[in-house]
Amino acid sequence: MCGLAGELRFTDGPSQLAVLERMNERHRARGPHGEGIFHQNRITLGHRRLKVMDLSDQSAQPMVDQGLGLALVFNGAIYNYRELRHELQDMGYAFHSDGDTEVILKAFHAWGENCFSRFNGMFAIAIWNEVRQELTLARDRLGIKPLYYSQDAEHLVFGSTLPAILEDPRVSRELDPEALHYYLHFHSVVPAPLTMVKAIRKLEPGHWMKVLADGRTRTQRWWQLEFGMQEADRARTEKDWEDGLLEQLRSSVARRNVAAVDVGVLLSGGVDSSLLTALLHEVKPDLHTYSIGFDEVNGEKGDEFMYSDLIARHFGTRHEKIQIAPERMMSALPKAISAMSEPMVSHDCVAFYLLSEEVSKTCRVVQSGQGADEIFAGYHWYPPLARTINPVNSYRAAFFDRSYEEFIQTVQPAWQTADLAGEFVRSHFARYGADDPVDKALRLDTQVMLVDDPVKRVDTMTMAHSLEARVPFLDHELVEYAARIPAQYKLAQDGKGILKQVSRRLIPNEVIDRPKGYFPVPALKYLRGDVLDQVQEALMGQKARERGLFRTEYVEHLLARPDEHITPLRGSKLWQLGLLEMWLQEQGI
Repeated sequence: MCGLAGELRFTDGPSQLAVLERMNERHRARGPHGEGIFHQNRITLGHRRLKVMDLSDQSAQPMVDQGLGLALVFNGAIYNYRELRHELQDMGYAFHSDGDTEVILKAFHAWGENCFSRFNGMFAIAIWNEVRQELTLARDRLGIKPLYYSQDAEHLVFGSTLPAILEDPRVSRELDPEALHYYLHFHSVVPAPLTMVKAIRKLEPGHWMKVLADGRTRTQRWWQLEFGMQEADRARTEKDWEDGLLEQLRSSVARRNVAAVDVGVLLSGGVDSSLLTALLHEVKPDLHTYSIGFDEVNGEKGDEFMYSDLIARHFGTRHEKIQIAPERMMSALPKAISAMSEPMVSHDCVAFYLLSEEVSKTCRVVQSGQGADEIFAGYHWYPPLARTINPVNSYRAAFFDRSYEEFIQTVQPAWQTADLAGEFVRSHFARYGADDPVDKALRLDTQVMLVDDPVKRVDTMTMAHSLEARVPFLDHELVEYAARIPAQYKLAQDGKGILKQVSRRLIPNEVIDRPKGYFPVPALKYLRGDVLDQVQEALMGQKARERGLFRTEYVEHLLARPDEHITPLRGSKLWQLGLLEMWLQEQGI
């Protein structure tokens, strides 16, 4: 896990090494163990390294193989790199390191863009081909690792984070009205390739992009998730599906234990993280687990220690409970906002930030349970879709933060757009490859909402403290298998039915049959005291007035009774607006 950066200039002129140095510095927390810059004519690559797979300097980046004419920077982890290494050795390739970076470089030389489909892992990759004078950027299937870029007539600049791109003074800070629209409808999700900054895009998951020396580009999807049973699946019983799922889960968790350092688990006490604990305990019984809790607000509990303690005792883990006092959360809030690559409104951003801060003191790699709800239909909006005659309207009613009419009341006329969010869902639901309404929603959530909410949140907040987070539920083989499972097995037992049934073989029923929980940070749902003051100051201050995003009367309406304006996903509408303004100010936009 690392931070990458780079620039490809399309015209002659002075190099911008100072920009790459600043971008590298922005990524210091993502890679505290080393840094490097490669510069050759019009290409410059930068890298910050977090040592996980190979602790030696032989896997330092940028990695250059002059014999092959290739230079590489890479962020992520390839879990099957040893198998690929053996295959490449049989083809005649020699290796000088024991990590996954060199495997990527030689796999690309051997198989070109087809190598990406051979990788099991999470990755953002940039490879410069000196012979062909072309740059290849690639991103993993489910967008676990981020990759941002900005291009104009003279250059392309790219990096692991949006703030790093903003270190380039040539990149415009103008906001994108379309991105603002999505942010206010999709719980702060802005679908790729858009970002809140019009000049900065993000490479879509499961895509690669080639950039030639003259600036011409070509982008291609290299992975597509399809839903529905295959012909051979029709004879499967429910137990067959369960047995197959358990096999996939065991393989995924074992793969994500591949590292030169210990791997722990972020244990919330829910089904997903408890199941991961059980599966990883099968691989390594001496296991470290971590949980976090906050103070109660408005009668709403701020921790789930009762359940995480139960699992920790059951498996005999070395368990750490981290209780966060209100004043510590307040001091961490601006730091968490500063760490965000894009504004993320979910309450648990600050929770993951503080949890990662503590975990990183004793652990460098953790497994985390993101993705299970989107893969196995754990959310409340999936059951109604099984009965609906209008899937788009049903999804919209359950998921969207506000109606289109309220959106018009929210933003100033200059920022109003057509009903982009509604059309986005309609278009996505109409695509080939998912016939069942539940499958349509699962596909959208897996490929869009998951990528730019929980997955991005975990990557951003863990990397702020040099902690690598691995997400076994997003192993692509597991995801492809789950997409074939009939929706009825997922919807059972109030959601995630088949996952819960498999879990009963491994973890106590008390954790499975409990009410569904979320990562609780009630102080950001029910705005009070200092948090409310910060939000009001941000939204009513001079910078916000000059920016002119939101109607003053709408903001005042929310400020009058903030507790009454909660989204269907249990978020504060006032916090959503305030967080965006605070993030923009933090980034100097």
